[in-house]
Amino acid sequence: MYSSGSLDGNLLKSPDALLDWYPKLKRGTPLARLSKAAQGTFDELLASVEPDLAAIARRLRAIIRAVDASSVETVRLGDNAATYGVGPKKMTDGYAYIMPMRGYINLGFYQGAQLSDPKRLLEGTGKSLRHVKIRSLAEANRPPVRALVAMALASRRRGARGRTDR
Repeated sequence: MYSSGSLDGNLLKSPDALLDWYPKLKRGTPLARLSKAAQGTFDELLASVEPDLAAIARRLRAIIRAVDASSVETVRLGDNAATYGVGPKKMTDGYAYIMPMRGYINLGFYQGAQLSDPKRLLEGTGKSLRHVKIRSLAEANRPPVRALVAMALASRRRGARGRTDR
C-alpha cells in the first residue's frame, strides 16, 4: 500500500512510483490533470481523527447542509479539509471548510474577513480567510456558528461585493 516516503522529486520521475505511493491514482491519468490535493470522501478525511472530534466534524457538516442543501462538498485529502461551496472550486466557489486539527475542528470561511461577527468567534489575520476553532458539540451547536455559515453562503452567492452588516 502506502510507502513511508514523501512525495518528492524521485516519485514524480516515475508514474509507477507515484502510484505505489498513492494507489488511489488511476493508471493512465496524466499527472498534469491531477489536482494539487488528492480528492476523497468525508469518511476518509476523518479516518484518523479522534472519535470526539469526528463527531464535531460530522455535526458541522450537518449544519452546513441544513443551511445549504445544494452545497457542493469537495474533500481534498492533501489539504486535510472538506470544502463547501456553490461549485467545486475551492477559492472561487467555496464559502466554508471543515479542517480537522489536533484537539479541535476548524470551521473556516474563505471570505471570513467580510463576515459580521458580533460574538467575535472568528480568528485569523489574513486578507480573506477566517476560522472558528470548535472543541465540542456544544460549541458547534451555538446559533452564531450557524449564522456565520448562512452569512458566508449569502456572501458567496452575491459575489462578496462588500462586508455584511456589522
